[in-house]
Amino acid sequence: MAVEEEGLRVFQSVKIKIGEAKNLPTYPGPNKMRDCYCTVNLDQEEVFRTKIVEKSLCPFYGEDFYCEIPRNFRHLSFYIFDRDVFRRDSIIGKVAIQKEDLPKYHNRDTWFQLQHVDADSEVQGKVHLELRLSEVITDTGVVCHKLATRILECQGLPIVNGQCDPYATVALAGPCRSEAKKTKVKKKTNNPQFDEVFYFEVTRPCSYSRKSHFDFEEEDVDKLEIRVDLWNASNLKFGDEFLGELRVPLNVLRQSSSYEAWYFLQPRDNGSKSLKPGDLGSLRLNVVYTEDHVFSSDYYGPLRDLLLKSADVEPVSASAAHILGEVCKEKQEAAIPLVRLFLHYGRVVPFISAIANAEVRRTQDPNTIFRGNSLTSKCIDETMKLAGMHYLHVTLKPTIEEICQSHKSCEIDPVKLKDGENLENNMENLRQYVDRIFNIITKSGVSCPTVMCDIFFSLREAAAKRFQDDLDVRYTAVSSFIFLRFFAPAILSPNLFQLTPHHTDPQTSRTLTLISKTIQTLGSLSKSKSASFKESYMAAFYEFFNEQKYADAVKNFLDLISSSGRRDPKSIEQPILLKEGFMIKRAQGRKRFGMKNFKKRWFRLTNHEFAYQKSKGDQPLCSIPIENILAVERLEEESFKMKNMFQVIQPERALYIQANNCVEAKAWIDILTKVSQRNKKRLTVYHPSAYLNGHWLCCRASSDTAPGCSPCTGGLPANIQLDIDGDRETERIYSLFNLYMSKLEKMQEACGSRSVYDGPEQEEYSTFIIDDPQETYKTLKQVITGVGALEQEHAQYRRDKFKKTKYGSQ
Repeated sequence: MAVEEEGLRVFQSVKIKIGEAKNLPTYPGPNKMRDCYCTVNLDQEEVFRTKIVEKSLCPFYGEDFYCEIPRNFRHLSFYIFDRDVFRRDSIIGKVAIQKEDLPKYHNRDTWFQLQHVDADSEVQGKVHLELRLSEVITDTGVVCHKLATRILECQGLPIVNGQCDPYATVALAGPCRSEAKKTKVKKKTNNPQFDEVFYFEVTRPCSYSRKSHFDFEEEDVDKLEIRVDLWNASNLKFGDEFLGELRVPLNVLRQSSSYEAWYFLQPRDNGSKSLKPGDLGSLRLNVVYTEDHVFSSDYYGPLRDLLLKSADVEPVSASAAHILGEVCKEKQEAAIPLVRLFLHYGRVVPFISAIANAEVRRTQDPNTIFRGNSLTSKCIDETMKLAGMHYLHVTLKPTIEEICQSHKSCEIDPVKLKDGENLENNMENLRQYVDRIFNIITKSGVSCPTVMCDIFFSLREAAAKRFQDDLDVRYTAVSSFIFLRFFAPAILSPNLFQLTPHHTDPQTSRTLTLISKTIQTLGSLSKSKSASFKESYMAAFYEFFNEQKYADAVKNFLDLISSSGRRDPKSIEQPILLKEGFMIKRAQGRKRFGMKNFKKRWFRLTNHEFAYQKSKGDQPLCSIPIENILAVERLEEESFKMKNMFQVIQPERALYIQANNCVEAKAWIDILTKVSQRNKKRLTVYHPSAYLNGHWLCCRASSDTAPGCSPCTGGLPANIQLDIDGDRETERIYSLFNLYMSKLEKMQEACGSRSVYDGPEQEEYSTFIIDDPQETYKTLKQVITGVGALEQEHAQYRRDKFKKTKYGSQ
């Protein structure tokens, strides 16, 4: 979901590697060790949590987290919690990175000192304030200045213990004065609308003195400031919670008698001595924050058209997409947005076929086919990751989950055996696991997504044509992707492919490593199997699989996924589990006098139905067939004074659900929309608020069957169940071209140099593949022109935004 700005959509995403913590303070008990986990928070809203690492003061997490950020935020924060024996969690410390500082740490491993956490430093939200100074003549004829301070509204205040009942105190602070006034309390909202005005006298006549009483003493305005404190009204005996403050010096009124601005709330300045920062230890993080500013579609026309015709350019190395791969530092950088753009416009197969053909023609030895980190292999990896994720889940997830839960010992390295373990038993355990996973994979061909099969078909054809004497190359060209780069990595690191929520424990991780190695070798069809292992124990174990039936099964599977005329997988489709987890739902009011209360339930979504049950594994309490989902939309906060709510609208009623956080809510809405968007009876209008007390809160209509009052959001593009925004991907490609502009110019120079025509005399140009200098030069010229035009638009937007910005402390 993009954050809308004038004429432009802003997409934010973050990719985080949580490494390890070091030198955490010791636990006060006798064993001194702690059981710690780390959370990722947008401001104070938790969006991710690592597993608990037990009994350590230097816990290693090694966890990755990616999310699209669906709202504005100020801080990306990381909290380290300790879970004690009573399962109570206490905060050890935090790292808070301001949004504007994120580029400083972009994609760099950085150690951050943990900071102390206290209520006064935990501040978020902003205040809209207006100040007006006017002259007033008092009854005695003395001229006074009155200051009107208007608190209009606040946005994004924190929710404390599940509630927020905010009020503000306003004071004119300065030498000898600090009179405070207070707004009304606004119940159950973290975006309160106050719109209250408070008056303060600024220039006071001094008391009678030796001076004439007509003289008056002007206060030094520079020393005065308006101070606004935000509080959460607590019904507990501990008093109200501080939510943040702001201080505005009155000299902002020097230029004009009125002033209006938004201000971020700031932590309270207690003047307290903070502890030495090193006392709490440190946390290693790698953060990649991306912000895409996307204009309307027509701005991207020229560059997008140039990219989309890449598959038809002869030679393909002279195409815009191939050139992007040549100038980017890492091929992966180019592959991600290119694949997404081509998938969105249904052009990914011709493009990958074209670059794969060119690569095969350059390959001399059939044994090295597609083994490098070329643009072709990175693009195929990316396509498999996007188009093949459901396929991977339905194929591997049940077995991987079972391996994680059963904890059978599978160690077959005699040196690593633990006391009491039996090598033969372990070997048998491992053999059973490998057999099961091998059979599941080789029988899954009919479920392989069509787009992957079409790519494999073109790889097989290109390889067979180029190396006609090698009868196995038609298989190895495909197996190098499906086994080596798709199934084997997913078995090795299931958390990276969302097959498990966190990293597996060391024993399970070792089991999965051994399975992955064996599956990779089985799939590679190499001639001397045992020789492909460095370890003698692996070679011995592999003897179990040296039968012809295994090679035949691999070949049959590869034949099926790389033939162009396959059966339609829909006809034999099993329910695929797409998403599951705890959320809170409101009772649907089916019974006439039933309580319409909120309950925590375990939700499961497959491509057949959306159901919930009391807890995982129970019988469903309710199940909604996918074809009965007419719309999935956000629910306005005002309905139940609860954040992160959405509604699943069915023919007879709407199901109201609250997700744990904004990222989770977006993920559920996206995937529910995705699976139901082909439904014939989908709604075009809906009610953004709930039906309560006999009417819809949004449009006040009294009938519960009244048609909706707002248009439904557009849903997602219908291609291969992917939520891809073509304009956003073109914007990303523009950003990359812009970043590597000097390389584009160098490549242009290379096209005109003699070394390209007469062989590489000049080493500096040998880094680029240029098969046809004239065609390449022509494309480069168009790319540079298109990128330049977009850069001008961005520069103009930045200038306009700068002019319009009103500065408070924001």
